[in-house]
Amino acid sequence: MELPSAVTDVVDSTLEYIYSLEEYVAPTVVLVPSFVKGYVEQLSEAIGFDVETLSYTLGLFLCYPLGVIMTNLPYGKIRHLFSFLLGAFLLQFTLGVQWIHQLITSLVVYAMCLVLPPKMVKTAVPIFVMIYMCAAHLHRQYTNYLGYDLDFSGTQMVITQKLYMFAYNVYDGHELKNGRGDRASQKCSKFALKELPGLIEFLGYTFCFANVLAGPAAEFTAYSTACDGTLLYDANGKPKGKIPSAVWPTLQNLLQSIVHMGLFVFLGGMYPILDPTDPQKNTPAVLSEAVLSQPWVNRYFYLWMSLVAVRQKYYFAWKNAEGALNIWYAGFEGFDEDGKAIGWGNSVNVNIFSFETASNIQTLSKEWNKRTSLWLTRYVYIRTGGSLMAVYGLSAFWHGFYPGYYLFFLSIPLLTMCERMGRKKISPYFSDKAWGPYDIFCKLVTSLFVEYTVAAFPLLAFHWTINLWKNHYFFGHICAIVFYIAMMFTPSPKKKDKKE
Repeated sequence: MELPSAVTDVVDSTLEYIYSLEEYVAPTVVLVPSFVKGYVEQLSEAIGFDVETLSYTLGLFLCYPLGVIMTNLPYGKIRHLFSFLLGAFLLQFTLGVQWIHQLITSLVVYAMCLVLPPKMVKTAVPIFVMIYMCAAHLHRQYTNYLGYDLDFSGTQMVITQKLYMFAYNVYDGHELKNGRGDRASQKCSKFALKELPGLIEFLGYTFCFANVLAGPAAEFTAYSTACDGTLLYDANGKPKGKIPSAVWPTLQNLLQSIVHMGLFVFLGGMYPILDPTDPQKNTPAVLSEAVLSQPWVNRYFYLWMSLVAVRQKYYFAWKNAEGALNIWYAGFEGFDEDGKAIGWGNSVNVNIFSFETASNIQTLSKEWNKRTSLWLTRYVYIRTGGSLMAVYGLSAFWHGFYPGYYLFFLSIPLLTMCERMGRKKISPYFSDKAWGPYDIFCKLVTSLFVEYTVAAFPLLAFHWTINLWKNHYFFGHICAIVFYIAMMFTPSPKKKDKKE
């Protein structure tokens, strides 16, 4: 659908003015020597990778030697400064002048925290960062519709979560300090900030090199305690417990990320969901004549494998970031009251096995993009009195405005309602044993219907998504509706009928 000319004229003139400011921003890209860019261009030609993809991949792996340096720096402000400068370096290395958006949003939010009352901060900051985030998505869709070229919107999604959480941390700290904390503030009390941190500490957090490119967005306290040493040591400088080695938590995730990168290249080559020659304009491979001419079982298998391939790039980026955070204990959760190590959950963004073998949608949501789920739970769900509408709405805007996203978000509640009805009226008759016959059946059904539904996400376009569902006979929607209606007329089992 084309926009009216009057609208496009205004948008074009606005973008032209914004782009004219590049000459003033370009001089800020000072952290990346010109010869480095030359080497990357030569390497991209030699291996056949585009410069953007290669720069981004190299940036992720650079976090490991940087993490080693971070480990050997003394605790305190020097770590925050290092985190900020090297995070800015990575942004300039991968995004060029577009790094300025992270700096602008960070400085504006810090200024808001300085001049506004905390009660206004928790409202004004989320509104500002979400508007900026939405503008980034709209800009991308307007200038590069259906394109997957690298721009600042991806990293902006990460910093949006950080700044959103930070605003509530400031508010919670103020309210609890004055004995006025509500139930939500009390639930998030361990993340509350009693006072506003310094600018260097704040920028070290928002630009943290280990998660600035791919996330996950950590709480400020998780970052700051790893930088000031209070995560591992008490006020007297003594260890709070037996400090675990970070070698295996780091190496394990690094190796795993490399495996997933290889799987993405291999499976993506065999089962591309989009046309590799021109994914932006050509008909997606999953809708090509070669695929559609096959029997339905073969078509669905191709779809299923192509989505497995798509997920590998997320597994690669998240596991890579997980290891990069663990090097300097930013992923470590600390010690319990008995001095026992809790674990490394602060850096975990996905539990791959649990996600891939989930027997219900609730588990899928819980195990995928875990830090985003926690962000939505802590700072949207419990702050709005448990409003799922607010959670789904904010999550949708945060992702962007492609029709495929909204087709997914409108479809997944239907499957969720069916799942709840099935759990209420069918599950009681069967054993809930893990990996028992019924559990395996649920895993297969969940995978069958969710893969059908989630295909809308990578396809992005409305007509591509509808065509895909049409060529799969809309089985996901039709079966879900029929099942839900059938369950409405199915009586709930009595207690004596339930499987012991």
